[in-house]
Amino acid sequence: MANLFWKTQEETKNLLSTPFKSEEEFEKIVFDTPEILEDIFLIKRQVRGGRKSGIPDIVGIDNDGNVCIIEMKNVTVDPSIISQVLEYAFWAETNPDSIKSLWLESKEKPEEINISWDGFQVRIIVIAPGIRRSTLSIVERINYQVDLIEIRRWMHGNDQLLLVDKLEPEIKRGRISSVSGLQTYDKKYYLQEFNKASAKEFIKYVEEVNSLIKKKGWDLELKYNKYYCGFKAGFFNAFGIKWMGSKTFAFFFKLSQDEVKRINIPMTRYESQWKEAVYYITPSKTKTTDYLQLFELAYKKLTGK
Repeated sequence: MANLFWKTQEETKNLLSTPFKSEEEFEKIVFDTPEILEDIFLIKRQVRGGRKSGIPDIVGIDNDGNVCIIEMKNVTVDPSIISQVLEYAFWAETNPDSIKSLWLESKEKPEEINISWDGFQVRIIVIAPGIRRSTLSIVERINYQVDLIEIRRWMHGNDQLLLVDKLEPEIKRGRISSVSGLQTYDKKYYLQEFNKASAKEFIKYVEEVNSLIKKKGWDLELKYNKYYCGFKAGFFNAFGIKWMGSKTFAFFFKLSQDEVKRINIPMTRYESQWKEAVYYITPSKTKTTDYLQLFELAYKKLTGK
């Protein structure tokens, strides 16, 4: 059994590696910790129809309008898990009306999510305490976005420390092969899919924020998505810029309402589902540097630096 030593200025705590007792406990802890799946709205758990196979336990919709198939196992999984989740993905693609019904029945669903029911993409998320690295080689060969997430637990009394690790494929030298069928989101995509003048302004603000990050020496990665651009530490966003329509966009910061209230910058609205404060951007008038306190606070909250 592994031990984790948590050293603070006052003391050193010995945390014991504590496996989850059951799949039910594993699920409960993950879903009671929404920061782990920060960009996904869960529309149904235990999606079952009698004893039909090929129907997932958990379905969600992410910020980009992708249908998310979430598979959780309280054991170490290997490449064989992929054939199972592929069956779930096929079910989602061939039953859009079922997904739509689940969405419409959901309470407190985010209004700002845009879903194309005639052509949504499926995203697969596998969560387990351990995932064999050989699983990555299978993931690289299929036409779906797949997130492989390991979650392990250490405890000190009633306090829990969750280690969350997203497996990423190794960057190989030489020719890089890409999986066909997956949409690439980048500046070119924004210029094609959104109002061109607005897209140019959006990109300008993204570049301003990126320059600010480099100037500060912050360890954040820029990631373009379908409807937003995020600045991430690991696979969690600190802040970013999101589309609110074909011409409108805004800063968002992963902060609580109490945290943003302490900073005297007028907020457009707070989105409780995503736990983020939203500030509309007026091109040529909004100055990125005016939001420096929010950028600093969101970065410190996520990284502790």
